[in-house]
Amino acid sequence: MLDSVRLDIYVQDDTGRVFNIEMQVAVIKRRGDLVVRYKEWEELTLQDNFLFQKVMQNPRICKHLIEKILNITIEKITYPESEKTIDIRLDSKSVRLDVYVQDDTGRVFDIEMQVSAGKDGELAKRSRYYQGMIDMEVLEKGGLYEDLNPTYIIFICTFDLFGKGLPKYTFCNQCEEDGTIALGDETTKVFLNSKGRTEGIDPDIAAFLQYIDGKAAEGAFMQSVDAEVQRVKRHDETRREYMTLKQEFERIARVNRAEGWEAGKAEGKAEGKAEGRAEEKSANALEMLRHGLPVSLIAACTKLTEQDIITLGKKHQLV
Repeated sequence: MLDSVRLDIYVQDDTGRVFNIEMQVAVIKRRGDLVVRYKEWEELTLQDNFLFQKVMQNPRICKHLIEKILNITIEKITYPESEKTIDIRLDSKSVRLDVYVQDDTGRVFDIEMQVSAGKDGELAKRSRYYQGMIDMEVLEKGGLYEDLNPTYIIFICTFDLFGKGLPKYTFCNQCEEDGTIALGDETTKVFLNSKGRTEGIDPDIAAFLQYIDGKAAEGAFMQSVDAEVQRVKRHDETRREYMTLKQEFERIARVNRAEGWEAGKAEGKAEGKAEGRAEEKSANALEMLRHGLPVSLIAACTKLTEQDIITLGKKHQLV
């Protein structure tokens, strides 16, 4: 069975709007045990975190994609940070956002690439959590409630989260008794669906969603994206960077797996083996925390709960 992990990028345009982006990498489970295995370089597609991150470092492609998704105009984007992390220390948990953008009017846009729906309601609740973390960052810096920016949380999904076939689902808060009354909290959540109907949406976004879904690149924009994908994959230094990352995490997994099984073997009992697997998961989680990976990612890889990971991190002074 395959799970996924994530890497991020952060950009800013000349008006001060801020953008942040992310994709996924593979993990395997065998016989109930975790075996971390990053995809080989040749296997990567635009759905994968590492490759998506590199492609979005092309400012022309990144700028155009954001403009089309959000129907806004951007003069220029810059990359002030390699990634965007919001750390409010709520339960000592930080969040890495994918494409985190703020425009010259103060509107904030968070775009998330999502290849797994997770448990029922998980993605919707995660959009709520991201919303809260973005708001808390403003308040932690001394802002008032009235300083909270209009925010847009956008998920690009490789699946139809709501099962209605729409290419886009948009949610705003309004009165149930009178739909003409908006709450006015200036929050919007959007879920794009690569499996949805493409009629009525921007042609470049339709082509982008189809490309994410494994279809051929269509139109000038997606042909330029595909060309950038191929350029990145031919770049020897980027390939070495990825392979170094891959090998390091596979090494960590092998070492921790061996240590865990040795602990279980020493017990000579079934429960000893179970303890060994638990120790392996904890060791993997600790190593991932040391490498700065987000708690949500570690939970997806190890199947430990986020609270268990936070507790473990606190014990070792890593969070």
